[in-house]
Order: sequence, then structure tokens, then C-alpha cells
Amino acid sequence: MARHALNRTVGMIAATAMCAAAATEVAAQTSGQDATIIRNNQLQSVDVTSDLVLNVEGATDQVTGSNSAQGNSLSGAVQNGTLQLGSRQTMRGDSLATTTIAGRETEGAVNVVTQAGGNYLAAGAYGASASVDATQTMEAGEISAGSSLTGGTARLLEGGSIGTSAIANRTDLGGTGAVVIGTVTQSSDASVRASTLVETQYIPASADVSAQATGNAVAANSTGASSQNLGVRQTSTGTVVTADASANAGNAWDLAGRANAAANQAVLTNQGGAMISRFDQTNGSAVSATARVTAYDFGAAVVSASGAGNLASAGNNDRYLKLDNTQLNTGGVEVQATMIGTNGYDAYVGADAVGNSVTGYACSECSGTLTATNLQNNSGNVSATANTSVVGANRAVITGVNAVGNSATFYVSRPGSGN
Repeated sequence: MARHALNRTVGMIAATAMCAAAATEVAAQTSGQDATIIRNNQLQSVDVTSDLVLNVEGATDQVTGSNSAQGNSLSGAVQNGTLQLGSRQTMRGDSLATTTIAGRETEGAVNVVTQAGGNYLAAGAYGASASVDATQTMEAGEISAGSSLTGGTARLLEGGSIGTSAIANRTDLGGTGAVVIGTVTQSSDASVRASTLVETQYIPASADVSAQATGNAVAANSTGASSQNLGVRQTSTGTVVTADASANAGNAWDLAGRANAAANQAVLTNQGGAMISRFDQTNGSAVSATARVTAYDFGAAVVSASGAGNLASAGNNDRYLKLDNTQLNTGGVEVQATMIGTNGYDAYVGADAVGNSVTGYACSECSGTLTATNLQNNSGNVSATANTSVVGANRAVITGVNAVGNSATFYVSRPGSGN
């Protein structure tokens, strides 16, 4: 019989399951002593908006902020049993998260995370099996996350991390000693945007400024004596998927700006048993990633920008992997990384762009066997650009640029060795 608990709704519908279910639109039935059956249906038809303002004038300790706007969310796990999960999530409104930081001098680290999402699903199995049939649909709209610290007068004496993430559809699966099987279908017709802007005067410590934008994302990680049999189908048709990170300082000891954008992304890993992975990815969205670091004086400066139309990876630290991959990219991919400084030590600048990318690997010490079928078609423009300008004295400038239409890598290696 279904068991229900109270739920809280704040611009979203949330569900949590631990051998049971608790939320609106979720029904759980026990079939046998150790079996849990969950049928989830969630519809968010209006906008979800969150705003965070941090005024940190003269803070003497750490400054920590978390800001999240999420349409639909379901999370659950099973231990020493069986989970049968069927989930349908649909987001029709916009998801918008904005963070504004104001301050002159902070003596502690500044750590701020801003996230905007449409549909989210997480399921885990521990000494158990999980069967998943999940569909996530993000209709036309906006998934947008932005963070800013402007003015150019802030002094971050202990540095920190300011990161922004926008993801239309996201599914996380995994466990330990688990059997994970099923299919995940994701489609996004939304524009996805993530931007982070930091303007400071002085940072005598490590500081990281990042932005990540993803249309559809699936991650599965099963460890111990686990096995996996998963199919992933992803379609992105929104106008743009774009990430922009800009880190600026008058004087910075160790400053990084990182931007990552992908229309479709699926990363699956397993250990201890057989692994079967099926990918079907289609992208028609324009993908762009822009990272920028400026500093008059700098110790180390890192600029990293990466963009992908379709990205798939399956890795098994055991003897058997079967991978079937199909990728079609018609959207353009544009990546730019820029470093501008006057006097400093070391500058590292990298830009990587790819239309379609697949990676598969298995364990060599286990007498690994890898069987792969791969079909990739790219008709979108792919470009990567790195610009570095240091007009005064400096020690080293290391720059790398890669632009690839279709990339496929398959190998059998020793776990943890890279060989």
C-alpha cells in the first residue's frame, strides 16, 4: 500500500524516497518484502525565480552563499532491496537564479554557488538493484543563472570560489554493489545560460571563477561489485547553450576563469561487473563558452574554456564494456579563452571545442574486452580561439587550442595508471 508523508512546495515539487516515497505526485507500492515501486509525475507550468543579495562590507570571517532555482526534483535510494522507478518530469516555465555580491574587503574566503535547473532526478542503489525508466522534458523557455561581484574595489584577502551553473535536465544515478539498468530520455527546447562576472582590486590567495551551462546531463557511477546496463537518449533544440566566466583583478596571486558548455552530456562509469552503454544524442543548439581573465599584476593565471555539441563517455574498471554510440550535431560550437595582463609569472590559456565526442574504456589487468559501435555526424561549425596578451615582464605563457568535428577514443587501460 502506498505510504505518504507531508511535502513542502516552494516553486517546485520535491520528492524523496528511501525504500518509500514522500511527495506530491509520487506513489510508492511495496511488492514483496524488499521491493519498492515508485511512479512519479511532475509538472511545473510557471516560472521559478530566486534572488540572492550579499552585502559583505568588512566581513572578518568566511562568506558563504547558496542560491538555487529548480523546477522539478526527485531523489531517492534503496538499500538491500529492489527499486523500480518510473518518472516523468515536465518543465514549462523559466528557471532563473541571480546572485549579486557587494563588498570592499573580506578577511575570510568567499564561496558562492548559484544554480538554475529545470528537471532533476537522482536515484541510488546500495547492495541493491535499481530499474529506471525516466523522461525529462524542458519546453521552450529560459534556464538562466548569473552571479556578479562588480565595481573593481573588492579585496578578497583569502580568495574563494564563485561558480554558476545552469542545466535544463539532469539525472544522477549510481550506488555501490549495485545493479543499475534502464533508460533515460531527455529533451530540452530551452535556452540555457550561465554567467559569472567578478571585478576586484586585490586577491592575495587562490580564487576560482566558473560558469557551466548544459542542456541535458546524465551521470551514472556504480562502484564495488556493480554492473550497468543503461540507455541514454538526449535532444537539445533550444536557441543557445552558453557559459561565460570573467575574472578580473588589479593584483591577483592565483586567479582562474573557467567556462564549460555542452548541449548534451552523458558520463557513465562502473566497477566490478559488466557494463553496457547506449547513447543517442542530437543537438541543434548553438553552443558557446567564453572564459576571460584580466590582471595588471599576477602570480598564476588560468583560463579554460570548453564547448561540446554532444559528449558521451563510458568507462568500466572491469573486463567487459559494450558501447553503442550515435551522435548528430547541427549546432555550431564556439569557444574563446582570453588572458590579458601586464606583469606576472605564469599564464595558462586553453580553448577546446568539439562537435561530437565519445570515449570508451575498459580494464586491461582484468583481460578487458571492449566492443564499440560508433556513428557520428557533424555539420555545425566548430571553432576554438585563445588570446593571450602580457605586455610587461612574465615568466611563462602556455597556450593550447583544439577544435574537432568528430572525436572517438576507445582504449583498454590499467585502473588508475593511465596506461
